[in-house]
Amino acid sequence: MCKACKGKFYMTTAIAYTSGKPHIGNTYEIVLADAIARYKRLEGYDVYFQTGTDEHGQKIELKAEAAGITPKEYVDQIAGEVKFIWDLMNTSYDNFVRTTDADHEAQVQKIFKRLYEQGDIYKGYYEGLYCTPCESFFTESQLVDGRCPDCGGEVQPAKEEAYFFKMSKYADRLIEHINKHPEFIQPVARKNEMMNNFLLPGLQDLCVSRTSFTWGIPVDFDPKHVVYVWLDALTNYITKIGYDADGGSSELFKKNWPADLHLIGKDIIRFHTIYWPIFLMALDLPLPKQVFGHPWLLQGEGKMSKSKGNVLYADQLVEMFGVDAVRYFVLHEMPFDNDGVISWELLVERMNSDLANTLGNLVNRTISMSNKYFDGVVANAGAAESVDDSLKEVVTLTRDRVSSKMADLRVADAITEVMTLFKRCNKYIDETEPWVLAKDEAKQARLATVLYNLVESISIGANLISSFMPETAQKILVMLNDREREFDELAFFGLREDGKRVTDAPEILFERLKLDEVLAKAETLQPAAADGHGTAEDDAGIDIEPKDEITFGDFEKMQFQIGEIIACEEVKKSKKLLCSQVKIGSQIKQIVSGIKKYYSAEEMVGKKVMVLVNLKPAKLAGVLSEGMLLCAEDAEGNLALMTPEREMPSGAEIS
Repeated sequence: MCKACKGKFYMTTAIAYTSGKPHIGNTYEIVLADAIARYKRLEGYDVYFQTGTDEHGQKIELKAEAAGITPKEYVDQIAGEVKFIWDLMNTSYDNFVRTTDADHEAQVQKIFKRLYEQGDIYKGYYEGLYCTPCESFFTESQLVDGRCPDCGGEVQPAKEEAYFFKMSKYADRLIEHINKHPEFIQPVARKNEMMNNFLLPGLQDLCVSRTSFTWGIPVDFDPKHVVYVWLDALTNYITKIGYDADGGSSELFKKNWPADLHLIGKDIIRFHTIYWPIFLMALDLPLPKQVFGHPWLLQGEGKMSKSKGNVLYADQLVEMFGVDAVRYFVLHEMPFDNDGVISWELLVERMNSDLANTLGNLVNRTISMSNKYFDGVVANAGAAESVDDSLKEVVTLTRDRVSSKMADLRVADAITEVMTLFKRCNKYIDETEPWVLAKDEAKQARLATVLYNLVESISIGANLISSFMPETAQKILVMLNDREREFDELAFFGLREDGKRVTDAPEILFERLKLDEVLAKAETLQPAAADGHGTAEDDAGIDIEPKDEITFGDFEKMQFQIGEIIACEEVKKSKKLLCSQVKIGSQIKQIVSGIKKYYSAEEMVGKKVMVLVNLKPAKLAGVLSEGMLLCAEDAEGNLALMTPEREMPSGAEIS
């Protein structure tokens, strides 16, 4: 069968921002993308799979300065870490992009100039109310009580020279495209959010250059400007497959564009479904066929480690569980359109129940019985019974069930279908009782047929799980002495050649783990964070201007509770904001706080904090905030989160 007979399939991930080492939540995306790419290849598509790193911006310039190295040296280091993690997770990308690559930078300059010359980009001033600490402009409507929405500080009228893209020129055309192509933005909830919150109210022109920092791609005809963020980052999807703004695009570009799938996190869906399509319209290029905004992988219930601020990384998990076990977990535990949760307890449970027991024990028992009863020779003796039909029906229908789920990008459901096949094999062993058949010489043909059916079923299952757990699938096929099958063959039962031997020494695929041992090892991954509190002798105290007195009734209106931060991300368009997912009892609230200067997103995770729960929701820098984290502020304006003195459960009332 020709691998390319079903046509091309070009897919991309978002490119990872090189501000730090990717944690397991970041790594989920590349594993998800790899599973999709591998399955498309199995189906017979000619796949081109692109990923990489986003390496420009003021944040990187500042981090490099703080580290005493150049921005290029800084991004070289982080890009190396990203690529190491991607390779560690056995991801089969075809191209690893870096936005500092010379060919990308040259094309971004060409694109910028073309859009300027055709009137889509114009020069003006980024004018508004300026917050000096945040280095950001805001409109009057974006302020909160007349102050900076990021840090709460004072703002002053100011302006900065900048180039702008005329977003409104293409807005109606984009709305029409979305309405005519319901598959364009997935899941549907993301589409509704983009239409109702951004497109239908009307788009403002987009700032596409900056002069307040230098670490970016220079605007070649106005070099005091650098190309700003999204026009640089998003265009990698075309520049790195050979797009040429002057008309000399490569055959690779002509073959693969438009992209069949952009796989991204839900937090950057707006940039990929509004800004990016409009840029493409201005370049007179077709739009990608689908943008899928996947949910987040959250660290659940604070049980990853007792050490505060513990953030999990893929290499740590691989050391403890192995590559395929980590791949299985992050793919299996992530729902289609809701956030998934990772915890040590869940990892151990899946390792023991699904991988060690359902799959590993099945393979081991089947090979061991084949060796014990027939010296490893597997042959179909034709002694069929009705119970075989039920097994064969499940096995032969699994391929199409998996493909149906994968077509809708329901990867967790697809894996469940394969695990159902393996569970059916275990049930078949219980139904046929090979150890009983082995005691009766007259039933040797039936025993041989049962073992053939098991080996054949496991082989088909191994081929189907190869996209999700490639190393494990290969190990199973080697132990069964079977081959990788073509996609069309996976719907047929009985293709294994009679008389072939299985291995005489089956490998233990997955060891059962003890939770207490895993938790003890988890404690060693990162040291406990220092609490950072000064002594009473060090604290001279400060006085602040008193506010008006309130009554006890006023106080009773406010609801304060203990919250536990289970995930935290930087708000990309803000220099000050962090967006935290805070578990409060059985609820999870999203809270945006202007504390990025004092805490990294990584060190926020796992902290117990004091939360004002019933604050009216508001948007800060376009991100919904559903409460407030309580902080203390010293005379210099430094902030510290308020945390309970003793260990308290999330949801505990503060009174």
